[in-house]
Amino acid sequence: MKYQAIAIDGPAGSGKSTVAKIIAKNLGFTYIDTGAMYRAITLKALNLKIKDLADEANYDFIKSTTLDFVDSKMTMDGIDVSKEIRTEEIVKNVSLVSSLKYVRVELVELQRQMAKRANVVMDGRDIGTNVLTDADLKIFLTATVDVRAERRYLEQKEKGISDMTFEEVKADLIRRDTYDSTRKHNPLRKAEDAIELDTSGLSIEEVVNKITHLFKELKHE
Repeated sequence: MKYQAIAIDGPAGSGKSTVAKIIAKNLGFTYIDTGAMYRAITLKALNLKIKDLADEANYDFIKSTTLDFVDSKMTMDGIDVSKEIRTEEIVKNVSLVSSLKYVRVELVELQRQMAKRANVVMDGRDIGTNVLTDADLKIFLTATVDVRAERRYLEQKEKGISDMTFEEVKADLIRRDTYDSTRKHNPLRKAEDAIELDTSGLSIEEVVNKITHLFKELKHE
């Protein structure tokens, strides 16, 4: 049996996770936040006191690490780490960790295995271009950097996970955009067959409805 898949890519703050989670719930699909998986590995690397995060040889622990999603929450080795992976320290280091070839190869394989076991809505930065190249629907979400920075700033303030100012959040997003789009292994880019949606002036509900409509149209072709 071939399961159905919706791939949603885009830069930080474009609304990927929020939208993907809602669509998955509405369709009865499994939601897979690949960014959370890279954050979890970053968290474990920091917890293990790894000094050189840029050295791929330090990530052998991935093979003995269990990553899963329970009720859309990120669990690592059976423990819910959803809150821990959203801290400022993780945000500052995850781009580096996720740029490493060994880390990407290991997690991409795990992500593909997840998609073979259920219908999924998967979001990240290389889903349509690398992880699920045969996804039924590929979406690339964008938004202006100011809009994305405001979303991230308000999210962090509401959850109390960072004391960064708006300007600091914006500067960090620009840094991450540059890092993610220029990294050597599977950089952030729009797949040729992906549909691009600018979410700057759209509500979450409007984005969800647009993507859901596109998916249902495909099923009736």
